[in-house]
Amino acid sequence: MKLEGISKPDKVLYPGDDVTKADVAKHYAAVAEAMLPHLRDRPLTLRRYPDGIDGEGWFQKQAPDHLPDSVRVAEVPQRSGGKGHYVVCDNRETLAYLANQAALELHVWPAKAAAPEHPDLLVIDLDPPDGTELKELRATARQVRDLYEAVGLTPFVQTTGGRGYHVVAPLDGTTGVDEVLDFARAAADHLAAQHDDRLTTALRKEKRGDRIFLDTNRNGYGQTFVAPYSLRARPGAPVAVPIEWSELGNAEPAGWTVHTARRRLAQKADPWRDLHSHAGSAKRAHEQLRELS
Repeated sequence: MKLEGISKPDKVLYPGDDVTKADVAKHYAAVAEAMLPHLRDRPLTLRRYPDGIDGEGWFQKQAPDHLPDSVRVAEVPQRSGGKGHYVVCDNRETLAYLANQAALELHVWPAKAAAPEHPDLLVIDLDPPDGTELKELRATARQVRDLYEAVGLTPFVQTTGGRGYHVVAPLDGTTGVDEVLDFARAAADHLAAQHDDRLTTALRKEKRGDRIFLDTNRNGYGQTFVAPYSLRARPGAPVAVPIEWSELGNAEPAGWTVHTARRRLAQKADPWRDLHSHAGSAKRAHEQLRELS
């Protein structure tokens, strides 16, 4: 694959795995068709590692001052006042530019830049402690799935390329972000109360013990979650990958890598390709959750 505009393509960004900047650029070029619909119109937070994952890295929220004309910048109100300016990835040129900037991880808002107060995605992140068995983590993902379905939402799942899974539901964008966050917290509290020996919503790690943390904070205003098909800045160069529920029993959280994720897409269509055609109401789901409780 010919790479244009990639400086220092042989620079190693994953030292333990000999993954270079060229490999990163090839990954994003290969997954672009599936990935771009999940990035389009959404403010991005970038996790950049110019000297590789063993070097200094940082989260870049605000767009830099000087960008190519092909890169879109969206102006989004800040809750603290003023405006923030965020990179939005709408095209292959932007993906290539971000790869060249060693933006290994791309994190997206659950709302679009034009409607930041009305998210169209709901995310519960399963964060397991060390030693959690995969069967327990998978069982928890299915319990979140079942609760979504019980309150009228359609659940989707992705491996995070890290330690857990994201269980996502598309929303119709009619409910404000604060109520969406309230609903997410209520849903997680409902599950944790039913399984208090296995699940928790405690924010402080020392209070979680050996229980799986149901993280709902990614639904707050300006918060993000790792984008589908994003690399992770972790040894092995893992990738966040949307999967079918029928695949969960064999899918590890970091089971796909920079070398295998694109091969998967060459053989299987993106399981989230029609995600937004299943959008539901967070307000109505919250009402149904109250009835369940």
